Amino acid sequence: MAELAVVILASDDEQRSVLQVLVDGTNVARTVHSCPTFPVAATDPLLRRIQGVSPDVLLVDIPNENASAAIRAIETLRAEVNTAAVFAVGSMSQPQVIVNAMRAGAREFIERPTTTTALLEAFVRLTAAQRKHGQSGRRGKVFSIVNAKGGTGATTVAVNIALSLHAAHGNVALVDLAPLGHAALHLNVKPLFTIADALRNLHRMDGSLLESFMTRHPDGLHLLAGTSTPTSIEPTTSEFAALFDILVSHYRYIVVDTSTRLDAATRLVCNLSEFVLLVAHTDVASLWSAARVLQYLGESGGRERVRLVLNRFRKIPGFSESDAEAATGVKLLWKIPNHYVAVSNSIDRGVPVIQQNHSEVARSFTGLAATLTEADDSSKRGGWSLFKTV
Repeated sequence: MAELAVVILASDDEQRSVLQVLVDGTNVARTVHSCPTFPVAATDPLLRRIQGVSPDVLLVDIPNENASAAIRAIETLRAEVNTAAVFAVGSMSQPQVIVNAMRAGAREFIERPTTTTALLEAFVRLTAAQRKHGQSGRRGKVFSIVNAKGGTGATTVAVNIALSLHAAHGNVALVDLAPLGHAALHLNVKPLFTIADALRNLHRMDGSLLESFMTRHPDGLHLLAGTSTPTSIEPTTSEFAALFDILVSHYRYIVVDTSTRLDAATRLVCNLSEFVLLVAHTDVASLWSAARVLQYLGESGGRERVRLVLNRFRKIPGFSESDAEAATGVKLLWKIPNHYVAVSNSIDRGVPVIQQNHSEVARSFTGLAATLTEADDSSKRGGWSLFKTV
């Protein structure tokens, strides 16, 4: 493993000194520069000094009393020193800070007070990812699928989108956060482990251990299965944040089936998501519920990332797309045609429609997956429309 060049940014003198000792103690990295302040703009001279030492890792300490300055610094560093990976160091007792750091571009979130072992494991994960992907600092994208109300089809949408993304791009994980997981039934696989097992082992989690908890579908998709029995013991939002910190470092795309789960964990994951797909039908009860779910998710921010997906769509005289948007308060992204019998049979057989044929509904799922990732290929194409429907 080649030695990594690390720049430390920490406003506290003692913490900065401690981090330098820990970094140098890993024997796989060395501190090449130490900064007592954070860059505040793209024109900040500090950025030129950082760029001058060609760092592999930017280690940003997030103080409890002024987290916002460090978060802004992470955004600036990711934009201006984009060849380096950003690692954040902070308190695991503040889930929203973890979310904000990850959305700003932090590749890893390391608990304070940290240890040489924790830093070493993070450095090893980085170099392993660089070998796997051929580039540094890449962070996976999360797409969350949420039911407007029970039975609107979030799991069906999540499973078929995940398979479509994997077929097109590879390296995709499907995470089942439902109160009672059904994704494994849709895929006809029998998990040995569930998300509960992964959360119980966070203290020793790395990419290899994470993969061992995954159930592998024959097509190559990785499933982190949901629980098969209801449980009264709920992980903390900090534990979910730590798990997704590892997931986005390991997979290119992560599709999350939250189903009807509406709690702090769902809010956190939705805040981490590139897009949140709110799945509804065109009936009054479903659209009414969608508006309330949007209100709930929007209370913690991220409302602008929510998009409406109308499942089992059929044209209704006097009802338009603008009516659905007005009723829910959400921009319409996609319409999935009403092929109830085919989809129901596919669930019973454990063979998702995306694998069976080139039917209209299968093409619709493929098109939705392509739209979600269209921005990733924007350099190859011209402009793209987020609100394309089929």
